[in-house]
Amino acid sequence: MAKKNSSYLDDQSWSDVRDGMRIDWDVPIKMDDGVVLRCDVYRPIKNGKYGVIMTLGPYGKFLHFNEIYEDQFVRMSEDFPEVPSETTNKYQNWEVVDPEKWVPDDYVCVRVDSRGAGRSPGVIDIWSGREAQDLAICVEWAGVQSWSNGKVGLNGISYYAENQWQCAALQPKHLAAICPWEGAADYYRDMAHHGGIFCNGFTKVWSEAQVYSVQHGRGTNGFRSSMNGDWVSGPITLTEEELGANRNNFYEDCLANKLDTDQFWTSRMPDWSKVKVPMLSSANWGGQGLHPRGNFEGFVRSVSKNKWLEVHGIEHWTHFYTNYGMDLQKRFFAYFLKGEKNGWNKQPKVQLQVRHPGEKFVERHEKEWPLKRTKWTKFFLNPEDLSLSTKTQNKMSKVTYGGFSDGVTFMTPPLKKEIEITGPIASKLFVSSSTSDADLFVILRAFSPDMKEVTFQGALDPKTPLAQGWLRVSHRKLDKNLSLPYRPYHTHDEEQPLARGKVYEVDVEVWPTCIVIPKGYRLAFSIRGKDYVYPGDSKVDLGKFSGWTGVGPFQHNDTRDRPPEIFGGDVTLRAGPKEQAYVLLPVIP
Repeated sequence: MAKKNSSYLDDQSWSDVRDGMRIDWDVPIKMDDGVVLRCDVYRPIKNGKYGVIMTLGPYGKFLHFNEIYEDQFVRMSEDFPEVPSETTNKYQNWEVVDPEKWVPDDYVCVRVDSRGAGRSPGVIDIWSGREAQDLAICVEWAGVQSWSNGKVGLNGISYYAENQWQCAALQPKHLAAICPWEGAADYYRDMAHHGGIFCNGFTKVWSEAQVYSVQHGRGTNGFRSSMNGDWVSGPITLTEEELGANRNNFYEDCLANKLDTDQFWTSRMPDWSKVKVPMLSSANWGGQGLHPRGNFEGFVRSVSKNKWLEVHGIEHWTHFYTNYGMDLQKRFFAYFLKGEKNGWNKQPKVQLQVRHPGEKFVERHEKEWPLKRTKWTKFFLNPEDLSLSTKTQNKMSKVTYGGFSDGVTFMTPPLKKEIEITGPIASKLFVSSSTSDADLFVILRAFSPDMKEVTFQGALDPKTPLAQGWLRVSHRKLDKNLSLPYRPYHTHDEEQPLARGKVYEVDVEVWPTCIVIPKGYRLAFSIRGKDYVYPGDSKVDLGKFSGWTGVGPFQHNDTRDRPPEIFGGDVTLRAGPKEQAYVLLPVIP
C-alpha cells in the first residue's frame, strides 16, 4: 500500500501515481450530519482545473468489475474488443466510467461509496432522500476542489443513473450536466410495484447480491480489492448483527409500502419541475421491468431546455463502454463541462437504434418523443376467435382464463406489409373477476411465418418480448392530469376492490418499444395471469444468473402480495360494440 497522503489530514486516505493518473484513495467528504463518506479521485498528474465526472452508489468503489460480474465483462469484451483496448483494465468498476479512458481527456473521475456501503460508514437506505442529499453535497464538494473547474457531471449506469434524477431536482449549483444511462426514475412504478403488482424477484435478489454483499463493515469477511490490495468493505469488520442494524430491509420496505402515497416512495420521487440541468437520457428497448420508463419519462417531463434522448438495444451495460456510447458521452460532457465547441448543440434531440428481427439495429435521428408523425392505431381484441385486427367489434363476446394461468393470446393474420412500431403503448380492456381483484400481465409479441416467437437480447434476459405492461385491477384509478391516450398514468393512491362478476373498464400502460416487423410476420397481444415465459429454450449460459425465462429477475410471485384466494380466480375479458377492447400501437408511417 502506498504512503498515506497527509495533505488530506486524514489517516485513511492515500495517493498513488500510476498508469498515467494520480489516484487519491478513500478521500473523506463530510456530510451535513457529520457522517464521512469516502471517495476515490482519478485525475491527471499535471496540476490544473478539470471537468469532473462523478458517481455515488453502493457497489463498492474498490471492487473490480470482474469480482462479481466476470461473465458480463468477458462476454462484453469478446463481442466488443474495443472495450478492453487502450486501457490496462485495472480500474474497471461495475457500471461507472473507466478512468483510464477519461482522465487522458482532461477529466477528473470521482467515485463515492454511498452511505453504509463499501468504505463509507452509516446506514444503507437505498435511493432515500438522504442519499440524494449526500450526492448533492458531494457535487458541491467536487465543484470547489483545487483540481476542479467548478463543473460537475454525473454519468453512470443503473443505480448511478437513477439517483441523478433526484440529485438534479435538488439543483446543486456545481452540477453542470447529467447522463442517466438506463436509469429508472419512479421507484414505485418503474421497479417495485409494476402497475401496483409487487416485483419481488428484483428487489430481493438484487439488494442481497449486489448491495448488502459489499456493505460497509464486512471488512475481512468481504472482498479484497485487486485495485489496491485493501478491503472493499473495510477497514472495520462488524458482526452479522451489527451489519443488520446498519441497513434497512429494502425488500420488506417495498412490500410493506403498497401505495404511492407512502412517504417511502414520495421521498424518492424527483420533482420534474426542478430538473433543469442539461441531460443526455439513454434508454434500452429491452430494459423492461426496470429502467427505460424512467429514461423516457425523465426526457419528456423534465423542464430542461437542453435535453437529448438516445435509445439502444442489447445488454444493459454494454453500450455504455463501447466506442458508440463513449462518443456520445464525451461529446456531451465536453460541451457542457469543458466548453468545447464540438457541435453537440447540433446533435439531434432523439437518436434511435431502430430494431429489426435478428438483433439488427439501424440508427435514425428524430426531433421529438413520441414521434409527431406517429399514426396511433387501435388493434382490437376479438374474444370470440382470439383475433387481433384494426376492425372494431360488432357483437359482444368474451373469454375466460384462470387468474394464475398463461391467459389468452390475440393474434393478427400474416401482415400484408412491413410495419414499424416505435413509441409508448396503451391498452383498454373490459375485465371482470370471480374474486375481489385480478392482476393483468400484458405482452406485445411477434411471430415469424413459421410461428417462432421473435425475441431480443434484453437488458438482462436473453429472450425478451417486444413490450410488457402490468396492472392490478384494484389500482385502475387514473391520474387525470398526467394520463395521455398513449400513456395512462395510475395514481396508485388507493385500492378499489372488485365486485365479483362486475365488468370494469381499465387502461393498461405498456412500456415503450421499437420494432420493424417484416411482411408475413404476425403481431400478438397476450393477457396473462402471471409473468411472461419464453416458449422455448433460451440456449444461453448466464453463469450464476441462469434460469431466467423471459423476464429476467423481474418476477411477481410473492404469495403475500398475490394470495390465491384473491388473485387466483377466473378472469373474463369482454369486447363488443359498447366495449371496444384494444391495444393502441404507435405505427410509424
